[in-house]
Order: sequence, then structure tokens, then C-alpha cells
Amino acid sequence: MAKTEQATDQAQNTIVVPTSIPMVTLLGSGDELIRVVERSFDDVDIHVRGNQITMTGAPDDIAEAEQVLDEMVAVLRTGQGLSPEAVERTVAMLRARTEERPAEVLTANILSNRGRTIRPKTLNQKQYVDAIDQHTVVFSIGPAGTGKTYLAVAKAVRALQDKQISRILLTRPAIEAGERLGYLPGTLSEKIDPYLRPLYDALHDMMDPASIPRLMTEGTIEVAPLAYMRGRTLNDAFVILDEAQNTSGEQMKMFLTRLGFGSKMVVTGDVTQIDLPSGTASGLRVVENILDGIDDVAFCRLSSQDVVRHRLVSEIVDAYSRYDAEQQESGHGSGRPRVPGRRP
Repeated sequence: MAKTEQATDQAQNTIVVPTSIPMVTLLGSGDELIRVVERSFDDVDIHVRGNQITMTGAPDDIAEAEQVLDEMVAVLRTGQGLSPEAVERTVAMLRARTEERPAEVLTANILSNRGRTIRPKTLNQKQYVDAIDQHTVVFSIGPAGTGKTYLAVAKAVRALQDKQISRILLTRPAIEAGERLGYLPGTLSEKIDPYLRPLYDALHDMMDPASIPRLMTEGTIEVAPLAYMRGRTLNDAFVILDEAQNTSGEQMKMFLTRLGFGSKMVVTGDVTQIDLPSGTASGLRVVENILDGIDDVAFCRLSSQDVVRHRLVSEIVDAYSRYDAEQQESGHGSGRPRVPGRRP
């Protein structure tokens, strides 16, 4: 319920928050949530008294701020809490005029485990998990920290729990990230495990860690390097290829043609972080042109706006993107930094 008073080019709107919503959950600890709204609308004065929030400013700005508060209340009605980051993403989605309500995006549950629920945190992430539901083969391309692999593993675990598939296969190419580690001691498994560790970490976040060794022994869950996929047909499985930017064109073809009946594939990668030998084209770079127009194949793009790690990660991604663009424009796009005073 709201009352509006018009005065010249200023308006005043009073919102009455339902008594079923504790004000502390809407305002946040130390008023941190309402301060995010205030920072997002510099020209709107916000005052809180009891369960009433009064806003003064330009009518359009007030209307947008009120939408943000409505979405926050809608999230809280579901019993889910809010964070400053969630409020910032709500503002961003509303300003982008997205078709889906921010509250629908932020409350879409994928998987719950040990009191923790995994959900998409941005519109692009929500569209990504929806694409996994709607397509057999999905490619997710975007920078580090956008949840490409994490969300795919969550969907795989959920599909296993719901008995939609009978096994999960997680794979990635065993290529050093810009380093040459040389000879590694130990058994073959011990040599390979460091490359697959991020996949194990995601599994441990989503399942009872004690059950994982048993499921792996039974073959219900398999974590293996990409080379182990050759010659296999993967039926009734959820298969994830991680770090796909480090596959060659031949490896990408090999992987995609492992698809069997009743299976689903998700391919994730970041085309700005390719560790292949010089002169080797990334299979992830060319696959969209090859598969363009094929039904039941989806390509999802994530950006720095979808980064869900520390705030600086998004800014770092943007900074590197600007640097790469400048290098391309100046004709130094080989990936080697230009040394001042040296001829190209």
C-alpha cells in the first residue's frame, strides 16, 4: 500500500511493508540492504519509520526504487534471506528490463544439501540452467567465476537424485594452465587428480562427502581426463566437459560423438583463457559455427556481470577484456605483451 504526493518535479511515496515481513530482514543487518537501494538511487531520499518506507524524488526514480523493494519483499515471502549482492543484482535486472522477475530468478532452487541451497544468482545463470532442462547438449561460455561448472554439476547431482539419469561423468583436458610442470611422481591417478580437483571440489559441496567414494567405486560417478572418453558410448548419463577451451577441434568432435541414449551433455569453458600449444585452434571457439542451426543444442553466454566471486573478479575480467581489445586494435593480438621501445 502506498501514498503519493506530487510537488513540482518531485514526488513522495510511502510504502507500508506487510507486518508478516520483519523489517530487519528487509533493511538488513545495520541497514546494509536499504543502503544498497539508497546507493543505487542517489536522487531518492529514503526514510524508514516503523514498517513504513517514505521515498522522495523524481517520480520515475521512485517507481523504480519501489519495484526493487517489491522484489525484495517477494524474495523474503519465500523464506529466503537477502544479501547486499542479491539486492544489487535485483537492481541490475530491473534496469535491464528482463522478462523474468528478479524474485523468480533469485528463488529458483536447483539443489539443497546439508542446509545449503544452490540457486542461480543472475538472469543469465537462470537462462543457463533452464537451457539444461530444455536441451540435450548445452554449451556455457564465459569468464571465470560465473558458475558455469558449478551450476552444471548441481544440475547433474539433481538429475541423479531424481533418477533422470543413472550416472554422472565429469571430464576435462589435462593441460597445465600456462605452466610446464614437467615429470609428476606417483601413480597415473595421482598424476591426473590435480587437473580434476575443481570437479571433486564441486561434488563435495553438493553431496555427502562420505558417499562419494562409494558412488565412484560403483561407477555412478566418474571423474576422468578427456582422453578416457575415446571409444565410449555414454548412455543414460549426465556428462560435463569442463575447461573445454583447451580441447582441439578433434577432441571436441570426439567428445560430442560419445552422446548416447537418455543422456545429456554440458560443455563449459572460457575462450579468453586458452592453454593449448601455439598454433592449435580451440575446439570451443569453432564449435558454435559448426553446430549452428542444429535443434536441441543451446549456447549460453555469461559475462562479467554474472561473476559471483569477489567483486574485484568482475572488474579484473573487464580490465583484461579492455586490454585484449586494445592489443587487437594495435595489431598485437598474439597474446604476448608489447614491450615499450621494442619494435613489433
